[in-house]
Amino acid sequence: MQIIDGKAVSKAVKENVKAECEKLKSQGVTPGLAVILVGDDSASQVYVRNKEKACEECGFYSEKYALPASTTQNELNELVDKLNKDSRINGILCQLPLPSHLDDKEVINRIDPIKDVDAFHPVNVGAIMIGDYNFLPCTPAGVMELIHSTGVDVSGKKAVVMGRSNIVGKPMAMLLLHENATVEITHSKTQNLSDITREADILIAAIGKAKFVKADMVKEGAVVIDVGMDRDENGKLCGDVDFEDVKDKCSYITPVPGGVGPMTISMLMKNTLTAAKLQNGIK
Repeated sequence: MQIIDGKAVSKAVKENVKAECEKLKSQGVTPGLAVILVGDDSASQVYVRNKEKACEECGFYSEKYALPASTTQNELNELVDKLNKDSRINGILCQLPLPSHLDDKEVINRIDPIKDVDAFHPVNVGAIMIGDYNFLPCTPAGVMELIHSTGVDVSGKKAVVMGRSNIVGKPMAMLLLHENATVEITHSKTQNLSDITREADILIAAIGKAKFVKADMVKEGAVVIDVGMDRDENGKLCGDVDFEDVKDKCSYITPVPGGVGPMTISMLMKNTLTAAKLQNGIK
C-alpha cells in the first residue's frame, strides 16, 4: 500500500502555475482572483485564507470581499456584476455555503462563465458533460491529478463514485468517463452498496460520513480516494474512509488531511491561470 501525498502533488501543480504566471507577467498580464465571503462560517474563513496564501505563492493579484451575514441578494448580485466588468479580475469565486436567505444558484448563474473558476455555471457544467471545457471543478480535477500521480491507467478500469453532488460526484464521474473508465455512481438510495464498491478498481468516496467505508467494502488492490472531510467521535479530522481499516487492502490511498484537500486549491490556481490566458487571447 502506498499513501498518495496530496501535499507533494499540490506543490508540483502550484510550481507549474507559478512558472506560467511569470511568463504571463512578462507579457503584461497578472492573473487576478476575487473571493467573496458572506457571513462568518469558520470553515469558509479557513478556506479563504488558504486561497489568499496560494495566490501569493503563485504570484497572482487577489481581492477578498468579506461581507456581513446581513448582505442582501441585491448587494451580492451588484458585487458580482462589478467584478464581471473588472479587467484585473480573471476569476470570481463565491465561497459556499451562503447564509440561508441568499440564493447560491442566482449568484453562480450571474458569474460570467469565462470567470467562473469553480466551474459551477450551467454553461461550464454542460461543457464538462460533452468533454469540451475550459475549466474543471477544482475537487474532481484534483482527484484526477492524484490518480495520475500513481501511474495507474484509468482506461478500462471499473470506477465507483460514492456520492452524486453537483460539486464532486457528478463531475467526478464525467472526468473518469472522459478517460475511458467504466463508471458507476452510488448514493443514499443505492441497494447492495458493498457489492458495488467491492468491484471498484478505483473507489472515490464523497458522501460526508465519517469512516463509513470499511475494508470489507474495498476490492483487494484498489485505488482509494477519500474526498470526505469529517470529524470522528473524538472530534479529530477524518475522511469518509476508515483509513486504518482499509489501508492494508488497497494499492494506493489518500490520507485525510493531506490528500484531496490541498489539491482543490492548487486546481483553483490552475483555473485562474487558464482564465487569465483565455481573457487575454494567450494560448
